[in-house]
Amino acid sequence: MKYISIIGSTGSIGTQTLDIVRSNKDLKVTALAAGTSIDLLEKQAREFQPVIVAVYNEQKAEELKLRLADTNIKVCAGMDGLLEAATQEQCSVVVTAIVGMIGIRPTIAAMKAGKDIALANKETLVTAGHIIMPMAEELGVSIYPVDSEHSAIFQCLQSGKRDDLDSLIITASGGPFRKKTTEELKYVTVEDALNHPNWSMGRKITIDSATLVNKGLEVIEAKWLFGVDFDNIHVVVQPKSVIHSMIQFKDGSVIAQLGTPDMKLPIQYALFYPQHRNLAGERLDFAKLGSITFENPDMETFKGLPLAMKASRTGGSMPTVFNAANEKAVALFLQKKIAFLDIYRIIEDAMESHKVIPAPTVEEILNIEQEIYNRIESRW
Repeated sequence: MKYISIIGSTGSIGTQTLDIVRSNKDLKVTALAAGTSIDLLEKQAREFQPVIVAVYNEQKAEELKLRLADTNIKVCAGMDGLLEAATQEQCSVVVTAIVGMIGIRPTIAAMKAGKDIALANKETLVTAGHIIMPMAEELGVSIYPVDSEHSAIFQCLQSGKRDDLDSLIITASGGPFRKKTTEELKYVTVEDALNHPNWSMGRKITIDSATLVNKGLEVIEAKWLFGVDFDNIHVVVQPKSVIHSMIQFKDGSVIAQLGTPDMKLPIQYALFYPQHRNLAGERLDFAKLGSITFENPDMETFKGLPLAMKASRTGGSMPTVFNAANEKAVALFLQKKIAFLDIYRIIEDAMESHKVIPAPTVEEILNIEQEIYNRIESRW
């Protein structure tokens, strides 16, 4: 039996992880955690009977505690609650699926408690990769990528030696606005941006896909996960989302991981590595597929990717600024308080105003996040 904790159980990755638990009787959930969605969290708790349930919102936690009073499930609140869920004694793998930099502290706590990490929280490595990766090596814990692109790279790397790796090729769908001009983007709506052609994801990550910020975050994350120089990470648009990413070895050979756009595959692989267990669902039909096409990303129109590259090359605290400004800007866009292109303007303004800290601590990272939030709130 493998015991797991899910931080962010009510989101897209969390709910799909629970689908996998339903299909694999040798998985047991010992802790669930969420931000505010206690209606769904209560249903999950009653179905999976974890030892601990944590709610980041303390008021919501008190409400859930009353609802679950007829059970033996412990309800915890706030960041302390997330930390308790991440370090639950029985669990051996923590799925970090919560969105935002809120995921950094639970990830670090889980690692210090000797837990392996199934990583679905991009922000952890984007902002604190210089802390997380050396810590994982020092503590002897494994980090298994859940993102489809990073899982693809991870799977491809099983075919050769790391020392023989030359470069990573990260694929992008191009999002819902692929081929649109800057002029056309002036008038897109929240509903337009949430209409992704291939993937079913959470609202924030779907907007990030539309801006290509998501691809930029993935590039930064890949740099830390796989120890590859930034100049050896390339992005190519593959609109059908059939090739999830590729690697190239020094001899020029290219290994690709293909599959239908289904997040359950990388989640399940992270939980059962190195096994490729049976997973119900559609299979690729190459005859029906017909062809796979590629193109370069439009980095003049979709500034999310070049801004991320600039942040990564600058290093230090700049990726934190990029990430925090984007989080706040996306929230404002989803609230229909700003236009789509304002997301780029907010990120650029935040980056231009920031004085870089070379190697920020976790405390400094979280302080920078709040400073960026305050700046944006005062201007927008």
